[in-house]
Amino acid sequence: MARPREFDEDTVLEAATQRFWNNGYEATSMRDLSDRTGMTTPSLYNAFGDKKAIYHLVLDRYVRRALESCSAIFGSDEPPLRALERYFDALIEETQADALQKGCFVVNTALEVAPHDADFRDLVTTVFAQIEKYMRDCIVRGQSDGTIRTKLPATDLARLFLGAMLGIRVLARTSSERELLTGVVRPLFALLRTK
Repeated sequence: MARPREFDEDTVLEAATQRFWNNGYEATSMRDLSDRTGMTTPSLYNAFGDKKAIYHLVLDRYVRRALESCSAIFGSDEPPLRALERYFDALIEETQADALQKGCFVVNTALEVAPHDADFRDLVTTVFAQIEKYMRDCIVRGQSDGTIRTKLPATDLARLFLGAMLGIRVLARTSSERELLTGVVRPLFALLRTK
């Protein structure tokens, strides 16, 4: 009969997430993960696999939560323009609360790991495409109900907003100055209100 696991999987994955998030993929070793999680290295291998497998698990977990947050904002009954504003307000608030300036785990993966690993590149591409779709659908609704007045194509606008979101995420790694980040956003919303 198999022995029951003597650890809480969610606690271990959260500890591994924090280690990868603070130090990056390359600078994190299995020994680092063992120290951070309190599990022996062989136990980590047995329970979760190698470093790449653990990183995949923590990234999937982070992505699931991030997309749930997007879905809650963009799937709400709020007017489309307000949903977009709320998304960017939340993004900026998140950077303000990030005292260690860790940034976004997905964006960090896009910059560090995805260029060298097709699996992670595909995952990051899928996440960015989903966020772009949330924004595009929101903009289409806003153009339909007249709250978003610009006649620019929703696809182009969604890509512009996605680029701004990624820019904010990267900027926040070095400066979480609110005025800098809101300065990225203000012209975007002015564009949505212009015929």
